[in-house]
Amino acid sequence: MRAVLYLNQFFGQIGAEDKADLEPLVKNGSVGPGNLFRELFGAQVEIAATVICGDNYFAEHIDEATEKVLSMIADYAPDLVLAGPAFNAGRYGMACGAVCEAVAKHQGIPAVTGMFPENPGVESFRKTVYIVKTKATTVGMREAAEKMCRLVLKLARKEPVGLPEEEGYLPRGLRRNYFAAENGASRAITMLLRKMKGETFTTEYPMPVFDRVAPLPPVERMSKATLALVTSGGIVPKGNPDRIESSSATRYGKYDISALQRLSPEFYETAHGGYDPTYANEDPNRVMPLDAARDMEREGKIGRLHPYYYATVGNGTSVARAGQFAGEIAKDLIISDVRAVIITST
Repeated sequence: MRAVLYLNQFFGQIGAEDKADLEPLVKNGSVGPGNLFRELFGAQVEIAATVICGDNYFAEHIDEATEKVLSMIADYAPDLVLAGPAFNAGRYGMACGAVCEAVAKHQGIPAVTGMFPENPGVESFRKTVYIVKTKATTVGMREAAEKMCRLVLKLARKEPVGLPEEEGYLPRGLRRNYFAAENGASRAITMLLRKMKGETFTTEYPMPVFDRVAPLPPVERMSKATLALVTSGGIVPKGNPDRIESSSATRYGKYDISALQRLSPEFYETAHGGYDPTYANEDPNRVMPLDAARDMEREGKIGRLHPYYYATVGNGTSVARAGQFAGEIAKDLIISDVRAVIITST
């Protein structure tokens, strides 16, 4: 059998963020992780080619990039396709998911990728793509590759695919009828007895877990408090000096506004890729309301405005990464005795 591998610019050994705008290209044979896949497949599968695309290019030109990648894959007439693994890299995960979905849908070729459960690509593609569960970083490369190879070979050979916990892929939200040795009542009683004894058991219908955050009590005297502004709307100085990604952000920026009364479109813009930037670029205060905050400061509604604002991009950013940003920003604000924060989005 023949396989084609999809990689981003980093794993394709072309470059790091400086090459994130790379358009799709193809190399014959295996590159980077492809050498591990080649080792694991042995004589069963030939890695015919590797398609490589920059993370930023794919995120900002999804339809065009997908079409180009599909065309390159089709040229090699593969029996199976592997993408990634992307681990917890958000932009990479979105690209891997989009490629696998398109390959399966338009070319009818079995495709598998691998991601950490917090990767935003999981929620976007888990129902349409087989996504092997990986660790957050490349420390889990071999384990992920072994599971990806095993699963994609089953798909290519049209062998029955077992449950997620058996095969190592993330649950797809699909339910299938099957004949069990015991009826539902009997299975439920068995689980209940195990639970009462403190023994382990696995529910047949796991419930979703929602993060609950208890609100803090209101600030008693806002007229004496320091207020800070934080936005996930991507408002940054012109040129985006911190290179905050337009999607699946891995960083945020901290910007001095101590001498400003409002944000000028001459010097500020949005780096966000998830909405029409026209109105935000015409007036950045529509997303990061410095002008309104200064009005409140002059009117005595707040004690003072924190001299810095913080910005990132919420588009496709993983929950884990957003939590990291929040923890770091909160520590900075506490040190500065900030008592309240206004957080704006798109």
